[in-house]
Amino acid sequence: MTASWRFSTLADRHRALGSKLEDWSGMGTAWSYDKDANEEYVAIRTKAGIMDVSGLKKVHITGPAAAHVIDLATTRDVEKIYPGKSVYACMLNEAGKFTDDCVIYRISTNSWMVVHGSGSGHEELTRASIGRDVSVQFDDNLHDLSLQGPTAVDYLAKYVPGIRDLNYFHHMQTQLFGFPVMISRTGYTGERGYEIFCRGQDAGTIWDRIVEEGKDVGIIPCRFTTLDMLRVESYLLFYPYDNSQRFPFEKEGPGDTLWELGLDFTVSPGKTGFRGAEEHYRLKGKERFKIYGIEVASDKPADEGAEVHRNGKKVGVVTCAMYSPLVKKSMAIVRLDVDCAVQGTELEVHNASGKVKAKAHPLPFDDPKKLKRTAKG
Repeated sequence: MTASWRFSTLADRHRALGSKLEDWSGMGTAWSYDKDANEEYVAIRTKAGIMDVSGLKKVHITGPAAAHVIDLATTRDVEKIYPGKSVYACMLNEAGKFTDDCVIYRISTNSWMVVHGSGSGHEELTRASIGRDVSVQFDDNLHDLSLQGPTAVDYLAKYVPGIRDLNYFHHMQTQLFGFPVMISRTGYTGERGYEIFCRGQDAGTIWDRIVEEGKDVGIIPCRFTTLDMLRVESYLLFYPYDNSQRFPFEKEGPGDTLWELGLDFTVSPGKTGFRGAEEHYRLKGKERFKIYGIEVASDKPADEGAEVHRNGKKVGVVTCAMYSPLVKKSMAIVRLDVDCAVQGTELEVHNASGKVKAKAHPLPFDDPKKLKRTAKG
């Protein structure tokens, strides 16, 4: 906990569930509970689970130049984002390499919120704001409770009028159990889900009530690291765990291009002028690797960091792996040589326990058309 300087008001609840509050992004976070993570994975895929993701950094950007600052720092054309709408975006450095990803929320005409993880998003936004008529404020009182899974909407519909009409990547200002909240139809699971942004002083009561009432409908509290199982299936990258900051190239500094990560879709068509734009476009077609998937011929997850080989030559590395008790498959996200990132390519994973066969598989494994997370009604 020595690295932690940010604190969730739910810390004691996580401790009661067995968490030692491991550090993530400066906040003691529930990486582990005293129960089976598979139970939590199944709950989110089939019913619903609630997680404390308050370790995400919330940055308010307000003022006449707010849109301009976000436009400079991110890959999206922010003028297309209207109040009540949000969008997933990336941030680059001058070399055109990925430094962070985020969700941009437009609250009102000149009021925005940018939510990011453990990268340098706050610093990037602050840098872009210098000399401009704008306020950039970091907010740790604002907590983020993520209620994810197919029955999440049924639970919230009892308390939040209009929640069924809230579209994917939209948000609403409302009340929950008498407390002011912003509910966003976003998340990090690949399921239909919601993020409940609330004041720190209200988070405990909201959490307790959802956990207590949720027992009867299969909603359970879930640890932060259950997201690793879900994100492998749903092609959701996690900085820096899938990046060259953790898996560096020989004789090269850290940094991956959006083309390599498969995140080039986050650049609004024709957009220029954002940090790293010229290098981003120049690096198209110069990929050193591709983020891709593999199916592993095993009833266990591959080792994270395990080398991936083809015909006796190393061609990649496993960044995150899981075994699904629902579909009975072992899957992983890998950094793979470009010529191997083709569906069906025969591969071999070198785990600590031995070698196991694998095949290249496009991402995502689950719900490739995103029908679950975008469902209406």
